[in-house]
Amino acid sequence: MKKLFFNTKAQRHKDTEKIKTLCLRASVSLCFLITTFYLNAQQIRICSCKDSVRIPFATVLIKNDKISYGKTSNDEGIIPLQKFDDTTSYSVLVQCFGFEKFHQHMKGSEINALKTLCLKPGNINLDEVVITAQYEPTLAENSVQKMKVIDGEKIKQMGAVNLRDVLSNQLNVRLQQDNILGSSMSLQGISGENVKFLIDGVPMIGRLNGSIDLSQINMNNVERIEFIEGPLSVQYGTNALAGTINIITKKNSGKKYTAGVTSYYESIGTYNLTGEVGFSRKKHSLQVSGGRNYFDGWHPREAAFYFPKPHFADSTRYKQWKPKEQYFATAAYQYSFKKLSLGLKSSYFDEVIINRGYPRAPYAETSFDDYYYTTRFDNSVSLNGKISEKWNVNALTAYNYYNRIKKTLYKDLTTLDENLSPNSSDQDTSSFTLLMSRASFTRKSADSKLNYELGYDVNYESALGKRIDKNLQYMGDYAVFTTAEYKPISQLIIKPGLRYAYNTTYKTPLIPSLNLKWDFTENHTIRASYARGFRAPTIKELYFYFVDINHNIVGNGNLQSEKSNNYSLTYNYRRDLKKCRMKFDAGIFYNDIFNLVTLAQVAGVEYSYVNIGQHKTLGLQLGNTLNFKRLALQLGYNHTGRYNQLSGDNNLPQFNYTPEVLTNVTYKFIKQKATVSLFYKYSGRLPSYALNSNSDVVQTMLNDYNMFDATASKLFWNDRITLTFGCKNIFNVTNIRTTALSGGVHSASSSSMPLSTGRNYFVKLSFNFIGE
Repeated sequence: MKKLFFNTKAQRHKDTEKIKTLCLRASVSLCFLITTFYLNAQQIRICSCKDSVRIPFATVLIKNDKISYGKTSNDEGIIPLQKFDDTTSYSVLVQCFGFEKFHQHMKGSEINALKTLCLKPGNINLDEVVITAQYEPTLAENSVQKMKVIDGEKIKQMGAVNLRDVLSNQLNVRLQQDNILGSSMSLQGISGENVKFLIDGVPMIGRLNGSIDLSQINMNNVERIEFIEGPLSVQYGTNALAGTINIITKKNSGKKYTAGVTSYYESIGTYNLTGEVGFSRKKHSLQVSGGRNYFDGWHPREAAFYFPKPHFADSTRYKQWKPKEQYFATAAYQYSFKKLSLGLKSSYFDEVIINRGYPRAPYAETSFDDYYYTTRFDNSVSLNGKISEKWNVNALTAYNYYNRIKKTLYKDLTTLDENLSPNSSDQDTSSFTLLMSRASFTRKSADSKLNYELGYDVNYESALGKRIDKNLQYMGDYAVFTTAEYKPISQLIIKPGLRYAYNTTYKTPLIPSLNLKWDFTENHTIRASYARGFRAPTIKELYFYFVDINHNIVGNGNLQSEKSNNYSLTYNYRRDLKKCRMKFDAGIFYNDIFNLVTLAQVAGVEYSYVNIGQHKTLGLQLGNTLNFKRLALQLGYNHTGRYNQLSGDNNLPQFNYTPEVLTNVTYKFIKQKATVSLFYKYSGRLPSYALNSNSDVVQTMLNDYNMFDATASKLFWNDRITLTFGCKNIFNVTNIRTTALSGGVHSASSSSMPLSTGRNYFVKLSFNFIGE
């Protein structure tokens, strides 16, 4: 055996150079192999055909007689694929619970060219994607806040025309009806002036007596409604004290063109017609929709089927539910570039309500008729999407205009001549505007334990009217906010938030929040939250001025904002079986509101708004949903307690409790392409206490009632035509009786308040055309 050794210095140098050359060649070869691997490596994204959201835990199996390749998508919906032979045929199978199976034979070249594969939602309803107060679009079950989603399918099944129709079937929501001011609501036992209403993130203005008229929010172009109970004041500021309702409108789904027209008839004298058209080309899309809603008015004396007829100059001209006509239109343009989306949107709404008065004594030849005109004009510009791998932007700028005119006419019923009433208080015009800009920048990375959000929110309001002090007032609110999502372990998310604002009129509070989500097992989740909420005094409460022979109401420029502390705890259980999904929810909440703005008598006959009120609510919520094959069943129970303000000085219960029960059933006939749905809700008695004119405590009781609807739908002509029909208010509930007890049953007095039109029947026919 020969020994290797270096003889000379030259020989050692020569051998060193050989070693360097061999190392260099090995490095080049290794780099070439790595580069070749990455060039041949492929990623495919699995997403939903409905909303393009990425689907985690989808399985892909690609095989033929020689190979079998299987992978599962990660949290981002990404699956790594190897390179397949271009000329070989493979069987491609993609599956995920809740989605239709994708099974197709494809050439290797087709597989290698795949970037995205979309799955169609199946028969079992999955959790919807939500965007309200989220860092990026996410599944509702993954949101830190407890969220409800009312999807477009349920809205169609209900035959809902406006938001009032939809919310009539929601737990923890009670509706009130004023046939002049419109429909309003309370949430968690808190009035609707503390509920934030958004349309695509833009806040609605034009509150009457503090509430938005729900019947002015049409469902003709709504994709879904995102519903969050409890304060979101950190992100959305004032009015988001009891909860936030964000209405998401339809966007062009990427189809080359879409068109549709819908007619709707209701037996109480409702005739609606809506239409929409959409175009999509490369990075551009345009969606236009509009329509007319006509309601001829209704009175309990009228039959179930009512057709318009000439109005006689007698008492029948008066309607409990006032005639109403609405025109509305929306145009939305979207431009997609890189990973961003730029949107432009404009909406117009016009409504007239006619209150025909009774003929006046003694000869019944004249009457006073009131006309209420409402105009809304809303415009917005939005930008959202990814600006880098980890950073997202969600920016929105909007200008909203609201105008309401009240006009009273003195009418001669024999000649039909009309003249303005000479009483100046019978006429009124009020205009409100809002210029707002809100943007949030979020850092979101699936691998990071800490993600966070930075944002600003600017609102500039104006009010114009003769009942506003000096006829014109302005108010500006300028805020910055931040939230963070910290994951100390994979199952736990802690989300604190903070908002600081400056207001030109009143002192704004510092608004904190803290949310927690703990997935302590695969099927069990606990959410807990504390949040500070607030409601800013409105320009009307600050600057209202209405003084005449019959009125003496003056605003208070020194008002403070209403504040609240909200605590909630929810438990969610979820189990997915082979063909079944079961969910159970249980939750409790507590609200403590102080500095409540109240209209009170301050001196003599003068009334003004003051911060003297206090209100508390607490409640228990139980819910259970079951999706089994073609059957969807939803059960719910709610028990809400409302604070009794007279309990402190009297021997009275501190809280008055009210139960609610909800049952919804939907069954799909797949082969027949038909659906049958039942919607039931029980609202229990609502007790309260008040002082009568003698300062004696009296108990009032708003009676309980049951609402029950039944609908059916059928698809025709390759799903282009949808026929929906049914019966609403089957139990024929029209008014709710209110009873006041003062010392026993025999000294009771009663009155009633309107709730709904009587039992009525509807039919809805939709034509929809989609071009690939």
